Amino acid sequence: MSNRPSNRQSNRQSTTVNMIYGLRRFLRKDQTLLGILALITGLSVGIMVVGFREGILFFHGLFFGAADERLFLSVLELPWWQILLVPTLGGLVIGLLIHKTLKEARPEGVADVIESFTLRNGRMPFWSGLRAAFINMLSIGVGASVGREGPAVHLGAVLASGISQRLRLAPPLARTLLACGVAAAVSASFNAPIAGALFAGEVVIGHYALKAFAPVVLSSVAGTIMSRAYYGDFPAFTLPAHGTISYLEYPTFILLGVLAGFCATFLLQGIFKTQKLSQKLPLPAWAHPALGGLALGLIALVLPQVLGVGYGATEMALNGQMALWLLLAVLAGKMLAVMISLGLGFGGGIFSPSLMVGAMLGGAYGILMISIFPSLDAGSGGYTLVGMGAVAAATLGAPISTALIIFEMTGDYQLTLGVLLAVVTSTAVTRQIIGRDFFTLQLAQRGLDLKGGYETQVLRALKIADVMEAEPQTIAPNTRLSEVRIRIQKSKAAKLFVVEPDGTLLGTIRLIELGDMAFNDKDDGDKTAADIVRRRPPLVKKDDDLQTAIRKMTDSGESQLAVVKDMESFKFVGTVEHMHVLAAYNRALLASRHEEHDQ
Repeated sequence: MSNRPSNRQSNRQSTTVNMIYGLRRFLRKDQTLLGILALITGLSVGIMVVGFREGILFFHGLFFGAADERLFLSVLELPWWQILLVPTLGGLVIGLLIHKTLKEARPEGVADVIESFTLRNGRMPFWSGLRAAFINMLSIGVGASVGREGPAVHLGAVLASGISQRLRLAPPLARTLLACGVAAAVSASFNAPIAGALFAGEVVIGHYALKAFAPVVLSSVAGTIMSRAYYGDFPAFTLPAHGTISYLEYPTFILLGVLAGFCATFLLQGIFKTQKLSQKLPLPAWAHPALGGLALGLIALVLPQVLGVGYGATEMALNGQMALWLLLAVLAGKMLAVMISLGLGFGGGIFSPSLMVGAMLGGAYGILMISIFPSLDAGSGGYTLVGMGAVAAATLGAPISTALIIFEMTGDYQLTLGVLLAVVTSTAVTRQIIGRDFFTLQLAQRGLDLKGGYETQVLRALKIADVMEAEPQTIAPNTRLSEVRIRIQKSKAAKLFVVEPDGTLLGTIRLIELGDMAFNDKDDGDKTAADIVRRRPPLVKKDDDLQTAIRKMTDSGESQLAVVKDMESFKFVGTVEHMHVLAAYNRALLASRHEEHDQ
């Protein structure tokens, strides 16, 4: 009888210990840990995005006396000197901040997130990212014609990366958590949880595997919850009522998509041509934003709608409150203002400006179509909405998530087919002309081509030094032809590498160099390897990546290449074969996919 209490106590202790160990095993599972971190990240990013938006409004109130996002209404009441002074002095401060506080001395945004995910396993510098967020906030605050969503995405990614680095997460988990930060930022910015998750999958991750996508969805929902808790559950824009869309109107949406594609192409080309022209200015780089601010102020004296994010003017266009001439004038002015702002070094994104450009284009197009065909049911507001989606999708290169953002921002799904038709058409037109979107163009300017996605980056991450044969058979330049003939018949690739005594590669000898002498020794004479060597063979450097090797093998038609230390010394260090390159790539790709999909 006396042992019963002790037995009960022992059982309780054993149960408690088992529960603790069970909880530890549960938390050790990557997917469980990732789910918890995704929730924390989503909530944190949601709060940060709200703070970012409120910071922009604070600067608008401080510099322009604006009480809400309809900045241009406040600008109309300001003296001309203030309209010129604020963006000019603001640009000067921003230029100095960029060149004094950011490592790369340039604004940061979504392109940096894509680069980090693809090339750096989701690692982003935390404090530099926070400084970039402040610079982006100030840029929009002084009236730069840029967007707030791109900087919000960058801020969300920086926060997620900070968490993963603090916890020392493995690369697959760090990459997924980075995508969680992106999704939460998009969803909190647009009150669009579905679009946030799909944007992360479409633009950053590049796939929708369940193991990666499930935490992204969770984080996106968490970000939306925080945004709705502060701003309420309301659509960003409201549309006037319109009739049921007839199938006869679909050709007009396709035509609008074509125009939107050309418009997006012109906008993108204008931004990057402005950047190139700015490099020729007789001014230091830190002064470029000040010059851009002055030009922006001059435009705003005539068209104040071009300042800032532009959602106030977009709302007016959606509700048919702008005349045709004003829509066209603001369309031209906004495109010029965006080119100046982004081309001359202000920090900010492209999404909001592309929405406004699309709204002006769609609104003007709708007025013209209705004047020709009065029976059209979509109304000018409907065409404005379609134009917004078409220009934004072509600019960002993200048709799926852009279409969903439009639907979730307006709460209007009656124009689903019209928006999708225009989005697909505009994206196709832009890709046909320039082949890239805003983010890949930014990366291309840095010498980065990420078109192939993560699979291509796996190939680029592998170095030739990892797969080359370090001790291949070589021959000296003075080797007699009879010996060359014997050696080449025994070589597995029917190729010999002729190397000087000091290790310098002289060239290669193949059967084609031997010609008739391959099987006929009558004309050997005093000939040596140096007499028939091919002195400029295709080759690669030791520190080149495997993509370079594949490209050179394809161009030359040869399956084996010489490897040199560098192009200056030409010191021969080995050979690399096509089959070894492919085997290394397959191993790395399978290992990567095993980590991501848990197969």
